[in-house]
Amino acid sequence: MEFLVRQENRMPPLPAEEASRIKAAEREYAQQLRDRGILRRLWRVPGTRTAIGWYEADDATVLHEVLSGLPTFQWQTITVEALATHPQEQMLRPE
Repeated sequence: MEFLVRQENRMPPLPAEEASRIKAAEREYAQQLRDRGILRRLWRVPGTRTAIGWYEADDATVLHEVLSGLPTFQWQTITVEALATHPQEQMLRPE
């Protein structure tokens, strides 16, 4: 299943070393998700601390497990939309 995920980061001000460590762990985890084919694309919303991601997971439970593993999960406000293929896109797919 494909999901559109909006993640608003509300991480509080932290000591520089701790914030750096958490951000590095977040980048590493995101790369692991990319390598596994779960995180397909990631965009930044300009002027905000919000990211929008395209994720693929077997189901919503698997996606929840993935998102709750984010090092910044406790500070995230996350909204998820399951995606279905539009009929127009189905017409464009080669047989």
